[in-house]
Amino acid sequence: MKDVFSVKLKRRRFAGRKKGGTLLGITIFKCLNKEENKLTDCAIHLHNLSEDHCQLWFRHLKEILNGFQNRPKSLKVFVNPSSHKREATHIYYEKVAPLFKLADIKTDVTVTEYEGHALSLLKECELQVFDGVVCVGGDGSVSEVAHGLLLRAQMDAGKDTDYVSKPVRAPIPLGVVPAGTTNILAHTLYGIKHAVTATLHIIMGHIQAVDVCTFSTPSKLLRFGFSAMFGFGARTLALAEKLRWMPSSQRKDFAFIKTLADLKPEECELSFLPLQILQEDSHDDGKKKERMKKGSKDQWQKIQGHFLNVSIMAIPCLCSMAPRGLAPNTRLNNGSMALIVVQNTSRTEFIKHLKRYTSVKNQFNFPFVETYTVREVKVKPRLKSGPDAKEDVCLNAEGNYPWNIDGDLMKEASEVHVRVHPQLIDLYGVNTDDLESSQVTCNCI
Repeated sequence: MKDVFSVKLKRRRFAGRKKGGTLLGITIFKCLNKEENKLTDCAIHLHNLSEDHCQLWFRHLKEILNGFQNRPKSLKVFVNPSSHKREATHIYYEKVAPLFKLADIKTDVTVTEYEGHALSLLKECELQVFDGVVCVGGDGSVSEVAHGLLLRAQMDAGKDTDYVSKPVRAPIPLGVVPAGTTNILAHTLYGIKHAVTATLHIIMGHIQAVDVCTFSTPSKLLRFGFSAMFGFGARTLALAEKLRWMPSSQRKDFAFIKTLADLKPEECELSFLPLQILQEDSHDDGKKKERMKKGSKDQWQKIQGHFLNVSIMAIPCLCSMAPRGLAPNTRLNNGSMALIVVQNTSRTEFIKHLKRYTSVKNQFNFPFVETYTVREVKVKPRLKSGPDAKEDVCLNAEGNYPWNIDGDLMKEASEVHVRVHPQLIDLYGVNTDDLESSQVTCNCI
């Protein structure tokens, strides 16, 4: 029964009739695992013409289904109609909504009208009446909803949202239905971009605790997020945002090529706190005790120089362009972040590094790439002034540097402090280590 998500009485009705009809038996709907991590639904028909027998079995099966605690009964749904090729509304009403209805899940749907719409609603709506929140959109939409959920949790806990050192967990899980371009979070949770698969994970109540980062300046909390890029990844996004008049795929390809042609490093100082490594001590009584590695506690390390790209990621960040993930050495909930630093090098060598992401080869096996497993990171760019600032098209009038946080553009001039908070939010999905295969192929680069 763990794979069954709905049971219905099967009746034969004449055209135009919505109720009544001749009883034919019971139909059981279950979730099936197919190839390449894909889930699908199937129907099993049990024929029985006895009204009493069918009602008895129907009630019994419904009681069993209602006993699965993690399965949602009521969901708040946000649909971003502007995602990617404006497919999100069609995907929801044609593929997602029918399955929610079949599973007897009540939904309250909001089609967002502007950036920040979901965030403003999450601050005010009565979340206690829902078992979960679902976002149908791309990475930016999902990031906004996740940020809104966590921000609301801090507000409900009476915390100062300008400075959150120890945030509380999100009150309800978040479901992600991919309808964007890259869909990093969906790929990481499901191993595939597939709306039906995502919907069935939500219906079945597959829940995975996930680490979340806070991005802060010395004076305020900027946002919650899962990953960030500073340098090349952020500059590419900043340029793409200026080309909104172009079709989505074209502007992103153009922005990538243009930023690569104008490749330039960022001068900044990186401070980071390495993860405390657990070791095992053996004792005379045969028991083992875990302890922290000596010299690792609260010892900040610092590197300074010119960097082409800095990535800070709390999740593996799988996508079609990176089958192993942008940060394959981290996990969804291991309490750490991957800090990936690409030092200044030639354009040719940098392109070789980028090409590695599309294959199964180690993208970090270059002398100019350094990787660290960390708990906290501080990024302090050297502020540009005079001719340098005027020539830099990615800087705004205030001289703020672009950041790419979960596919959303943020500009900040001062030092940004990134902390990881273990298992801060529950997402509908599974651990990618448990998937049959998360490998996908791509020849984008």
